[in-house]
Formats: sequence, structure tokens, C-alpha cells
Amino acid sequence: MVYAYIRQVPYLDNLVIQKNDILAFSHYKNLKIDQEVIEYSTKDLPIDAREEFGSFLKSLDKGEYTVFVASLSVLSSRMDELVKVINCMLSHNVDLWICDIHLLINRDTRMTDIFPLLEKHRKESKENVQLGRPKGSKSQSKFDIYHSEIIAMLSKQQTVSAIARTLGVSRSSLKDYIISRELKSLVSSIGSSVVKLENKEVDNIILICPFEQESIQKRKVS
Repeated sequence: MVYAYIRQVPYLDNLVIQKNDILAFSHYKNLKIDQEVIEYSTKDLPIDAREEFGSFLKSLDKGEYTVFVASLSVLSSRMDELVKVINCMLSHNVDLWICDIHLLINRDTRMTDIFPLLEKHRKESKENVQLGRPKGSKSQSKFDIYHSEIIAMLSKQQTVSAIARTLGVSRSSLKDYIISRELKSLVSSIGSSVVKLENKEVDNIILICPFEQESIQKRKVS
């Protein structure tokens, strides 16, 4: 099984860019992507709060697996967590491809190749913290909690006006959100099959949405 793992958080490239990078590189390596895994969150949650990501890692247990990510930061922005994730994949004998540096990490990879990579990642993450929010990243929005529903309705070819009425929100504000998050491009990229988001797994797409519990509760009350 070959996975494309794509993660949406404010400091990363958007989902469409990540997917295009993975598809280009996997095509170059002559490997066909069997399934996309999309993780979405409004914040850079610690790995302990990304329960479904942990479940995904545990699922890579029996069989032969290859995972493509656009960059190491997709797995985690934290050095200690990144080491844990890589160790987990190595223990399950997973082939992990890092597309932006064309590196394969598996049990045959020399540690002398991995350590400099992790150190570089640590320095870049530290610089990002010092500089603040990276250029091009997206600030939080009140529409983030509706992200999955908006994608589902767009993939059913519903208009922005119809979606705004369903959600009870301003059409103009919703339109700005859809444009800023490039959601129409995302829907075109992942296909119209992503309509049963409540089941999280549809055809060749798994959608992981580890929203904070307080945000979910807030939405239920409103």
C-alpha cells in the first residue's frame, strides 16, 4: 500500500501544493499512490492530541507500506516528535519518502544521513518560531470548524450562496474564506468522491480532522 500523507496546518504549504509535489515525485519514482490521507487542524497540535494520526501510524503494522510526505514538517514541527514518528515507521518497516529532498528513510538508511537532516529541521523550526508566522501561512478563521462540510458541499457542486444558507453565515465572508484557502482547487484536486466526510474514509481518501474538543462543543452549542 502506498500512501500520500498530506497535512493542513497554518505553517505548511496548502493541501493542493503538497499533493502536487507528492504526485510529481511519486511519478518520477514510478510509484502509484493507492490512498491519500489528509490531516486537517486549525492549530499545530502536539502529537499526543493527534489521536487519529497515531491510529494511522499503528495501522502500518501488517504488510508492506510506503508513505510519501512533501516535507518532514508534515509529520511534525517538533524535533522530539519527529524522532518518535520516524522510529515508529522504521519499527513497522515502512518506506518513508521525503519529497522535497528526495530522500528515502527506511531500515536500510544510514543514520549518518538522517541525523544531519533532523538537525537542519530543528534549526529551521527554531527560526520559524523566532520569525513568527511564515509568509503565506493562513491565520485562523471562524469558518475553520466548517472546513470538512464546506469541502463536502463544494464537491457536490453546491454554490457559495447555497453553502452560506446551509451554514447560516455571510456569503461574502464565506467566499473570501473559500478563496483564501483555495478550497475549490482542493476539491478539484482530490476529486468529487470526498462527500461522505462523516465516515472519514471514502474511496481512496481518508480525511483526518483532529479538531480540539472545545471547538466541537462550541459549535454544538451555537
